[in-house]
Amino acid sequence: MNPVYRYLFGRQLRKLRLERGLQQKAVAASLHISPSTYSNYENGVFLPDLETLLLLADLFEVSLDELAGRGELE
Repeated sequence: MNPVYRYLFGRQLRKLRLERGLQQKAVAASLHISPSTYSNYENGVFLPDLETLLLLADLFEVSLDELAGRGELE
């Protein structure tokens, strides 16, 4: 996977979380993952699986395209 995509995804994930006033720990708990795993998503270390992507999109009430930060590439 292109590291630019991981970076953009992580940046978008952080933006969405902060806009909603959530802490990483709270998001991780709602996804049933460890806070360090969630932190790795935001830091672009790795990407979540499809099920987690869908849960994140539902949590933040955004489309998968918006969650992925696809608008940032245009």
